[in-house]
Amino acid sequence: MPICAGVVRLLAAPVAVIALAGAAPAHAQPPPPSWSTAAAAGVARQELYPEVLDGRIYVAGGLLSPNTGYSAHFESYDPAADRWTRLATLPQARHHIALAAQGGLIYGVGGFSGGFPNWQAQADVYVYDPATDRWRSSVPLPEPRAEGVVAVAQERLYVVGGRVRASAAASHFNAHTDTARVEVFDPRTARWERLADAPSARNSAASAVIDGKLYVVGGRQALPQPDGSLRQVNLATLEVFDPASGAWTTRAPLPQAQGGLAAAAHRGKLYVFGGEQWTPAQKVFADSWVYDPAADRWAPVPPLPTARHGLGAATLGDRIHVFGGGLQVGGNAATNVHEVLVLGPP
Repeated sequence: MPICAGVVRLLAAPVAVIALAGAAPAHAQPPPPSWSTAAAAGVARQELYPEVLDGRIYVAGGLLSPNTGYSAHFESYDPAADRWTRLATLPQARHHIALAAQGGLIYGVGGFSGGFPNWQAQADVYVYDPATDRWRSSVPLPEPRAEGVVAVAQERLYVVGGRVRASAAASHFNAHTDTARVEVFDPRTARWERLADAPSARNSAASAVIDGKLYVVGGRQALPQPDGSLRQVNLATLEVFDPASGAWTTRAPLPQAQGGLAAAAHRGKLYVFGGEQWTPAQKVFADSWVYDPAADRWAPVPPLPTARHGLGAATLGDRIHVFGGGLQVGGNAATNVHEVLVLGPP
C-alpha cells in the first residue's frame, strides 16, 4: 500500500587492540530519510487501500481516468524483483475497496461501485488466497460502506468510519453520509460485531496499527449544503483505538488537515503522505509527516516528489512504498508513479 558498522576486537598478547578503521562511532545517527523511485504500478489509478502479506504489497480496484471508469485490477509488488505482477481480478470492479491481511489471506472490504457521480457503497467482502490465486465471497458487512479504513489487530478486522448510503437505493455520490461506525470481523467465527462509534465521523482518512492499537488520521467530512451540494472539509484529527480496552483517545492533530492521504507504520511511528483539499482552495499535497506516539508529536519528513491524493502506502523493511493516486483534485489525472521513502536503522 524499509536498514553500523561493528567494532572488531583483535587480541594480541599482551594487549588488546581495537580496530576502528571504517567503523561508525557508536553515537552516529542514521542517514536522514530520502526518496527514490521504483517500478511503476501496472495501472494508473487512485483511491487505493493496499496491504502487505509475506513481504509483498497487494493493491486492488481503484478509480481510473476519467473518473467515470473504475477497476477490478489486482496486482502485487515484489521488492526483490522490483516488479508488479497481475493477479486474479476482483469478482466485481470496485474503488475505495480496503484490503487487510489475516491468516495468510487478503480480505477486500466494501468500496464503491459505479463511476462518478453514480457511486454506490457496497457491503461485499471478498477473500483472496495467494496459494491458489483465487477470490471467494465472505460474510458481507452489516451495512454497505466505502471510504473507511480497515486494519487488523488481535487477528480481527476492524472497519472504522467512511461513507454509508443515506437510503437503501442510494446510487449517487451525494446520496451517502459520513459515519463514525466501528465494526469488527472475527474470521474464526465468521461474525461481525458492532462496537462503540469512533469520536469523529469522516471519510478518506488513513490508518495504521502500532503496538496493537489502531491509529486513524486526517480525512474529511462531506457537509450537506442548503442547495444540495456537499462542502468537503478536511480534518487534522488523530484518534487511537485500543482493542484491548475498547477505548478511543484523541492525540495531537496533524500539523495540516489533509484528506485522501495515505499512512504506514515503521518502527513504532506513524508516517502520512499527500492528500487533497477542496476548501478554502483546491490543492493537492506533497506534504509528509511522521508521528511519534511516545512524544505525542508530529514532525515533517521530506515531501513526496510527486504531489497526489488517493494514493497507497505500505512498509517493506526500512522502506515505505508510496504509489498511485491522483495528480489533480478530484477523480481525474490518475498516476501509476511509485516512490519509496528510504529510512535508516533505529
